Amino acid sequence: MTQRVQRAVNLANLLTKTARRLPDEAAIISGDVTVTWRELDNAVSTLAHALRDRGVKTGDCVLIHGTNHIEYIQAMLATWRAGAVMAPTNVRLTPSDILVIAQTCRPTVILCDRDFTEHAAAVTDELDVPGGILWLGGSTEDPSSVAGLQYQGEFKDAAVKVGDHAWYFFTSGTSGAPKCAVLTHDQMGFVVTNHLCDLMPGTTDRDRSLVVAPLSHGAGIHLLPQIAAGAATVLPQAGRLDGAEVWELVERERVTNMFTVPTILKVIAEHPDAVTRDHSSLRFVIYAGAPMGAADQQHAREVLGEVLTQYYGLGEVTGNITVLPPALHDHPTPSSTDIRTCGFPRTGMQVSIQDDDGNEVEAGHTGEICVAGPAVFTGYLRNEAANDAAFRDGWFRTGDLGLLDEYGFLYVTGRASDMYISGGSNIYPRDIEEKLLQHPSVSEVAVFGMPDAKWGEIGVAICVAAAGAECDAEELKEWLEPKVARYKMPRHVLIWTELPKSGYGKVVKRTLREQLEASAWPPVPTPSALQS
Repeated sequence: MTQRVQRAVNLANLLTKTARRLPDEAAIISGDVTVTWRELDNAVSTLAHALRDRGVKTGDCVLIHGTNHIEYIQAMLATWRAGAVMAPTNVRLTPSDILVIAQTCRPTVILCDRDFTEHAAAVTDELDVPGGILWLGGSTEDPSSVAGLQYQGEFKDAAVKVGDHAWYFFTSGTSGAPKCAVLTHDQMGFVVTNHLCDLMPGTTDRDRSLVVAPLSHGAGIHLLPQIAAGAATVLPQAGRLDGAEVWELVERERVTNMFTVPTILKVIAEHPDAVTRDHSSLRFVIYAGAPMGAADQQHAREVLGEVLTQYYGLGEVTGNITVLPPALHDHPTPSSTDIRTCGFPRTGMQVSIQDDDGNEVEAGHTGEICVAGPAVFTGYLRNEAANDAAFRDGWFRTGDLGLLDEYGFLYVTGRASDMYISGGSNIYPRDIEEKLLQHPSVSEVAVFGMPDAKWGEIGVAICVAAAGAECDAEELKEWLEPKVARYKMPRHVLIWTELPKSGYGKVVKRTLREQLEASAWPPVPTPSALQS
């Protein structure tokens, strides 16, 4: 049979169709500025022409480094309209971090905020970037800025094929250097459809979506279903997470959905304005990206009502593994774990819990979470070793551990790389962390293993006190001791003012280990720590 080339739908076509259908409706609301779909469509064509003039061809990479603003959205869509591949980077990363990313994705053009000139220079000083730099957030008088470009007429969405690269999604690198997951136009088309089906059913042009997380990551993916449905996107102005601004915008713009991560959801749910502002318009407050403690989850539900929607997924599966709708947050937890469910498999996706040999285990048994379906990425860019490790018998191996209950609901019990071995016993920190978070004085916690001459590794728990509370290490040990098996008890409990996080808002345990190793480690043993 003759192999035929199959056409895919360019992601920019989401905008093309909506601008045609709703030309004069609001697309972006940013402070006092409202951009219509027609205006956004014209702006995207203007930048697509500029990219093509700078030598960007179909399949070339455009690196985007900037904060959340109108021109960032323009940059995303223009990159796709020109047939190029977007490589967005988090603004919390260092210039050297950006160089590492650029060495992998090899950009033809850099689109960068004027506030981050050193990040762009870190790349151009070391690599050939043929199309140079176009500045975001510049002046209309500056021809080297996006604002200074002149409209050259319509730019039709470039033709793309099934398998063509659309987004270079860099992992957060919690266990080493970031890897570049290749997301394609056809794969992302499925993800957009699935988000509308499973996460935000009934979303239309009457909805409003508030951006409270970086568009370079999950919030950027969340943006695409809004464009498809014609729902306006609301951009805060503070430049940082401001709970007062969040709730003022929710009330003023009648926001109906937002994408968050647990750290953001915790902050805004605990803000005083969450109980004084009108948020009755909210239908879906979506949270993902990391585990959320049961106590924080429950508090958010009490404050916001039954609007929380959780999903579980990695960048490699574009967040598209499970969903826990608002009405199912009280799904019963099996007796074998204290960890709450992250939901059931998304429409069109399949989850398999497998042992070390790739055999599927029975319900209630723990193994590695493996995934199949149209949302799974095509592989890592220029990293065959990582690809070989990531796939087995056609399944994508997440590296996360979990179990399925008898109803098919998934429970993520830990990360395989987080496991440590103490005295010959495998210890998975997630269960210990969940128990410590039940203590009323504990706001955040991280448990991990540190080297030990006698035991191989010993457990360390770093706790952060809740607002207005004080944590006492010895009291926490005494409180935890009857709640976990003796071999799981952390040998050291440390109290810190905060847990350092990555540019994606995640606690990186590798960083915590390095900080302890650089300090006076191990600490002077206490009597309880000396007990076997």
